[in-house]
Amino acid sequence: MLARLQSMALSGIDGIGCEIEVDCASRGFATAIIVGLPDTAVKESLERVRSALKNSGYTWPQYKTVVNLAPADVRKEGPAFDLPIALGMIFAGGEGSPPRVAEYLIAGELALDGRVRPIKGALSMAMLARQRKLAGVIVPRANAPEAAVVHDIEVIGIETLAEAVGFLTDQLPLEPTVLDIDAVFAEAAKYEIDFAEVRGQELVKRALTIAASGGHNILLIGPPGTGKTMLSKRLPTILPSLTLAESLETTRIYSAAGKLSPEQSLMAKRPVRSPHHSASGPALVGGGSIPKPGEVSLAHHGILFLDEFPEFSRSILETLRQPLEDGVVTIARSHSSICFPARFLLIASMNPCLCGFLTDPAKVCKCSPAQIERYLSRVSGPLIDRIDLHVEVPPVPFRELRGGVPGTSSDDLREQVLQARQVQRKRFGEKSTTLNAAMSAKQVRTHCEIDDAGEQVLKQALAEFGLSARAHDKILRVSRTIADLADDARIKPDHISEAIMYRRL
Repeated sequence: MLARLQSMALSGIDGIGCEIEVDCASRGFATAIIVGLPDTAVKESLERVRSALKNSGYTWPQYKTVVNLAPADVRKEGPAFDLPIALGMIFAGGEGSPPRVAEYLIAGELALDGRVRPIKGALSMAMLARQRKLAGVIVPRANAPEAAVVHDIEVIGIETLAEAVGFLTDQLPLEPTVLDIDAVFAEAAKYEIDFAEVRGQELVKRALTIAASGGHNILLIGPPGTGKTMLSKRLPTILPSLTLAESLETTRIYSAAGKLSPEQSLMAKRPVRSPHHSASGPALVGGGSIPKPGEVSLAHHGILFLDEFPEFSRSILETLRQPLEDGVVTIARSHSSICFPARFLLIASMNPCLCGFLTDPAKVCKCSPAQIERYLSRVSGPLIDRIDLHVEVPPVPFRELRGGVPGTSSDDLREQVLQARQVQRKRFGEKSTTLNAAMSAKQVRTHCEIDDAGEQVLKQALAEFGLSARAHDKILRVSRTIADLADDARIKPDHISEAIMYRRL
């Protein structure tokens, strides 16, 4: 008897339909094989399925069984095929597949006692089911809230193999899982930290507000203990909340990477990734024999914080050039090429020299000019050129550190950011996600017109500092954001002067 079931294979973060065919012959030895380009985890599923069937009260087929995973030219990985394979063996050894089987995508890892364990990519699976106009998905109970983010389909969460059989044979009615997305976003809007806790550093807060408003990358330079990390950790509190579309795209990445926590159904907060400087290239940008997303993709629609910027390997930092420019990471292998989204806001921090005290008025720097030059040269010029804002973070004076007046709060800064982003939505279209930092060269010429006085200021800066053509466009984009914060339709000379001040390197 032949049984057919529908499941999903992951390719990057996208789901690919996978038909599982189970054929139980009427003669031959009681052996089972899996074909269709399975990896080791899929091949091992036969032993898990054998024990799960036995311990759940079902019989293992008595004759030769062939399991085919189609399409055969797509590599299948992971234990998510355990459940559909087990169901296929049950139905192929009986009266055939019940009609409801064709209406659902099915996936789940089996424990030896028949329990169903969570899988990766449940959200991509639900989106594939909606795209193919199926009734819904059958997934482990732990993955049901994640899949329920997708509307217009049924999400059936199960805990055991027997529950799946009972539901598909109409012997056990199960209610679809429903998720209140508004409640999830409302809970995620709460932060325990605030910019008001940072005393002083109002100029740095201003620069971070500009970065958040226009999506500009920023580099903080200052001695140890001046608050660079503290300021960076509070940047998410002034960013706009994720839209549903942004949240779904980010959640797909985390789901495919297996990074969603068991109680988490949706990435409702902007992600913040802070890899250590010892991280490898594949860990930062993604990779592996079967490509997986790296830190830059996990920071999609969020923040990538690189502390101790020059301590990262120079070759690894150079891999950031493509995602900084294009917002995607392309990982090529001999058998395929996979693109992962990587549109993030980069915050980097570094000391001004090897000992860290070059710009500290209270301490003496012990580094020689040659040591300072070698330290700064660890970060290449082309990479520095791609960072819009270079901001000095000075030590906080004692009177400000111990003063009773709190600093500017996150609520105040967030209101400025939201106002500036509303101006950009009107400029680029309500449905557009383009920010000033991502303007094309054509858009820069259209939206960043300056008068004669501003032209003179910009010309003098380019000549004095030897800035590149890329830096010229960066200054205009930052000036546009500063003008938006001031609610000015035109860029003024003082907006350009402030933008030039942020090109310290």
